[in-house]
Amino acid sequence: MKCFGEKLLFLLLLMATTHSLAVSITPVLPNEGVVDADNNSFIDPNVDYSVFFGRVTDKDKTGRILKVRSENNNTKFLKAGDIVYFKVNEHDYGKYCKASVRSVEDFFFSMFVQDFSACWDMKQYFPRGQMLNFTSKLMEQRVFEASHFREILLLRKEGYISQLSKINHFLWTYDQQKIKVAAEYDERINEILREKQKALDNLIQKKQENILLQSELKGRLTSLDESLNHYKIERQEPITDRWNMDHGTNLPFGRRPMEMKVK
Repeated sequence: MKCFGEKLLFLLLLMATTHSLAVSITPVLPNEGVVDADNNSFIDPNVDYSVFFGRVTDKDKTGRILKVRSENNNTKFLKAGDIVYFKVNEHDYGKYCKASVRSVEDFFFSMFVQDFSACWDMKQYFPRGQMLNFTSKLMEQRVFEASHFREILLLRKEGYISQLSKINHFLWTYDQQKIKVAAEYDERINEILREKQKALDNLIQKKQENILLQSELKGRLTSLDESLNHYKIERQEPITDRWNMDHGTNLPFGRRPMEMKVK
């Protein structure tokens, strides 16, 4: 009985080990990324960019100049002299206060407020840290212009990246291109050398053929001259008289006959 129990336990352990080896633990991953594409150029049509929020971080002694920290950095598109309107959060008096932008920096801008009575009870102290709800159509226009200008900058960046990619590819493959160009010119040089050698060989062969042809033509001209001499037709009347001919060859001759006298 004890032996049977040990065998059963061994069999169960073997089955568990085999099952654990057969099952591989692989995480289930999505087919696509979970991060949305970065909105590099276009504004979101569902967002009202004329509305933004800011908190008062400081003010001057008169309490008219406020320094505001914005919730987002779109306020960097504001310029000195721009007009913005705001309400104090949770203190809605039905109207907006008017302010003029004095200076702008990242996430901060300062503004001058002529009158707080439209949005704040002047009997109360206006403390630092107040949350302000801003609205500005000029802000919306600036964001729209910045969005289109960003498109232009992105196109320009793509052009620069493309140029840089080509330059980097040339520099990275310079050694390979150098070897390729050298091989092409070596091939052309070898081709020219082969053509040169072929031309010289043809010239030597032509010389040998011309030498043989020269000898053949000389022989034919000699034979032709002999034939011409053989078939030469001589004149019948003697050009030189017989007496002079015999005298010039040391042959015996008589006196020259006397000239005929004319009566």
